[in-house]
Amino acid sequence: MSQRRGHIAQVGEVLLVKRRGAKSLRLSVTSSGQVRVSMPPWTPYVVGMNFAISRKDWLLQQLERHKTQPITAGTRIGKLHRVWFRADKSATTPRTRLKNTLIEVRSTSPITSEQVQAKLVLACERALKDEAMQLLVPRLDDLAKNNNITYHSLRVRKMASRWGSCSREKVITLNFFLVQLPWELIDYVIVHELVHTKHLNHGPDFWHEFERIMPNAKKLQRQMRTHNPHLQPH
Repeated sequence: MSQRRGHIAQVGEVLLVKRRGAKSLRLSVTSSGQVRVSMPPWTPYVVGMNFAISRKDWLLQQLERHKTQPITAGTRIGKLHRVWFRADKSATTPRTRLKNTLIEVRSTSPITSEQVQAKLVLACERALKDEAMQLLVPRLDDLAKNNNITYHSLRVRKMASRWGSCSREKVITLNFFLVQLPWELIDYVIVHELVHTKHLNHGPDFWHEFERIMPNAKKLQRQMRTHNPHLQPH
């Protein structure tokens, strides 16, 4: 996999990546705000760059949506956690830990400082992964059993641009950012991946099975397009 970097005014850095197996250009913005163009190996880099430039307005919209709100004391993270902050003269570098449903942070610096915010982001992501293991695992099992679908195993991890995936071996991967969404959208993603254990493509058979289980799947698909995998304090 070879890559180059470019720059677009107002947008910033663009990562151009040639991927084996890619058949078309694909533009995405990762949860960290990285603009990325995936492209077939034979495509000139200038073509990928021009493609990104042609979608500049869309990129600016996506980057605005990816901006993470500052994390403050009392901020809720996911469905279970809340941030707790204490000024601590002994904490010359920010200290964080998860305690039950609290994300604790101690620091001599204010919670708004860049250093504290960076530490808090990592702690919040740990909390979201814990929540995902606690909430998504049983939800996947229930939806699989209720619909007579089997899968091999589940992995929970941070994914830059996808909510989930399913391999040919029926290994399902879910993005831990998923626990921040409403339950009906969480179920949409889980059922989507369960149906992929039977149909790996998005052809008519896939949608027939998907809508048999979830009749409002197309409506939820439109809602999912308004969300991106990233930290969403609230």
